[in-house]
Amino acid sequence: MPGWLSPAEQQRLVSACREWSRPPAGMRATRLPGGSVMSVQTVCLGWHWLPYRYSRTADDVDGAPVKPFPGWLADLGRRAVAEAYADEQAVAEYRPDIALINYYHGTAKMGMHADREERSLAPVVSLSLGDSCVFRFGNTRDRGKPWTDVPLESGDLFVFGGPSRLAYHGVPKTMPGTGDQGIGLGSGRLNVTLRESGLA
Repeated sequence: MPGWLSPAEQQRLVSACREWSRPPAGMRATRLPGGSVMSVQTVCLGWHWLPYRYSRTADDVDGAPVKPFPGWLADLGRRAVAEAYADEQAVAEYRPDIALINYYHGTAKMGMHADREERSLAPVVSLSLGDSCVFRFGNTRDRGKPWTDVPLESGDLFVFGGPSRLAYHGVPKTMPGTGDQGIGLGSGRLNVTLRESGLA
């Protein structure tokens, strides 16, 4: 859904992301099990994502409790699902309790992956801020084709659920310098993804 977030909503999210990124349990570049380090930097709310599990503490940062998931962000997620699905029951049942905020700077990218750590198969809500990117949305079988490359700009909403909930997806390319300077980000791209954990 292009331009789903208003400029004021984008500004509010950018400001909140700056606060969330600060220690304790602040933003970090995640080290994968094989030893490589992701080019994207991440901070988590509600539950802390580690490859490939969730924790209530930022075990790979400073061990501090993960920052809480705010109610206003859950409300934004429910509004996104409402407008994407036009299904009142889906909205009533949507209870996001995880946010992964990814920051892409310069040549940062995200390899093809599927979000499989959650026990719930409720939709994933993805919000874009700042620089534009190519979002590659694939199939549920593997990382290969078929896939569709979708250009995402600041303020865009992308929701995937149902049969596509476990689709492989990634960001092969960002376009530095294409973001709206008026939202206060400066440079780079922020992606805020909301999920329902299904965890106790």
